[in-house]
Amino acid sequence: MRNVSEIPDGWVILKITNKEQIHHKVFATWVGGYLNGDAWKINSGITKLEEEGDYYYFYGNSGSCYKCRKDYYGVRTYYTKGVLDSLMDKSKEYDSEIEIMDENTSWTELFKNENN
Repeated sequence: MRNVSEIPDGWVILKITNKEQIHHKVFATWVGGYLNGDAWKINSGITKLEEEGDYYYFYGNSGSCYKCRKDYYGVRTYYTKGVLDSLMDKSKEYDSEIEIMDENTSWTELFKNENN
């Protein structure tokens, strides 16, 4: 039984490069409603991936598990897109680069070493 900690409305995988190190993280977003606004989180770094049916399960360094629906890839709102754009711009100040991975990436192939 999985201990799922997050189920986002939208998600993308970020490739973060700094000083010859590459990290992959889930940027997860939620669409707000009348009483609460849009929200976002970045996981601690992908350590493991499982695939089942319509979902990917991304496990993080902190022990979190993000249950991401395959067809929800993408940033859902202007607010969360603005947050992500700001993070990408700010990363350059720290000699880092953040890029959004293509949605057609084979996640199971990319993270196969983490699964062993």
